[in-house]
Amino acid sequence: MGSHNLISFIARSKRRREVLKLFSKGEKTQPEIMKSTGLYKSHTSRVIKELLDEKLIICKNPEDREFKFYKISVLGKKILNGAERLVGLKD
Repeated sequence: MGSHNLISFIARSKRRREVLKLFSKGEKTQPEIMKSTGLYKSHTSRVIKELLDEKLIICKNPEDREFKFYKISVLGKKILNGAERLVGLKD
């Protein structure tokens, strides 16, 4: 996806924006994201997979099966800033 499409992809979903914003504050695990957002495990897993697929976040320990640590990528920071500006214009 191009950067404009990625910005739109994040701006369209409150969940994706919220989770990406949490990753921008430091490394997090899926249980930490679930606790912070109140999302179900299945929803959190799907959002994390979408963000990983688009290279907006990075898994720091992919070999661990139980507690994976994720952080925002450089691309993720750029896209989050663009999405926040776009959503701010809509409000």
